[in-house]
Amino acid sequence: MSNTPYAVQWQQAQLHLLDQRKLPQEKVMLVYNQAAEVAQAIKDMVVRGAPAIGIAAAYGVVLAAKNAYQIHADNWRDAIQNDLQQLAQARPTAVNLVWALQRMQTHFAKISGDPVPILLQEAQKIQQEDISANYTMGQLGSNLLSNNCRVLTHCNAGALATGGYGTALGVIRYAWAAGKIMQVYADETRPWLQGSRLTAWELLEDNIPVTLIVEGAAATLMRQQRVDWVIVGADRITANGDVANKIGTYSLAVLARQHGVKMMVVAPISTIDMQLADGNQIIIEERDPQEIITVAGKTIAPQNVNAWNPAFDVTPAALIEAIVTEKGVVMQPTIEKMQTLLSST
Repeated sequence: MSNTPYAVQWQQAQLHLLDQRKLPQEKVMLVYNQAAEVAQAIKDMVVRGAPAIGIAAAYGVVLAAKNAYQIHADNWRDAIQNDLQQLAQARPTAVNLVWALQRMQTHFAKISGDPVPILLQEAQKIQQEDISANYTMGQLGSNLLSNNCRVLTHCNAGALATGGYGTALGVIRYAWAAGKIMQVYADETRPWLQGSRLTAWELLEDNIPVTLIVEGAAATLMRQQRVDWVIVGADRITANGDVANKIGTYSLAVLARQHGVKMMVVAPISTIDMQLADGNQIIIEERDPQEIITVAGKTIAPQNVNAWNPAFDVTPAALIEAIVTEKGVVMQPTIEKMQTLLSST
């Protein structure tokens, strides 16, 4: 079990989120009682990572229903529609967010009386299922690695980005415990520095040695044959196996192919969006340019400079060796293989 604290916790009828903007310098838990506040926390990156966003949104539905029922007991379903819309629009790229909201809403029709017990049970079930899925993916992904493997990961796809344990970091944790990994590299992941602030912190908390690099060093690292696998998470996977993930993932995939390094994407089934044929249909979130003009509140670029800040990119399925889910592994993904995986769930 990871030593990293859960990013999302339900305690004393309130939602508690570990403020990931403060790590690793501070461990600050923020408490939420309103769905609109949860939506803003998702937008502001208090909580991030596709599975964790979905879990937080599910608890946001519980808060919305709780507050609506106290005021509008007879029509709480109508009263929470604005809250649901705010949650759904908090971040557009990660499909887990809308998936969790839709799953919560499937219970609305059968609820009579206070909606909180049933909805809270479902939100907690979503979180527990995610943790269980992470352990399964950890084992399945670890099985693909050879002994004395050297891996590079991007952004943070660990316990902080999920219900607990992690997707990409779940594989790394599992493989490290099995004695299969000899070296872990994490790139810093501009502009939010999830690699240096979060991934490096998580791994060191679990006593897993990690070497931090800047993104620009990845090509040289691969050219020197010091990496065997790139292992990343995902925010959305389309029907043909294209993958949206943190900006810079596509660059790593191209570099990996050039240097004979394998690319593994680790994500739960809930991340797969069979409604989108390919990655060209994915909405890519663009964030405030100030995020790349400043670091830790300090300006690092000339005043009035233009900046472009896409939060994600799309890696074509053709560059991916394996997509690992809790329901199985897809090697060299195609639409037919993705359909086979989904039909077996």
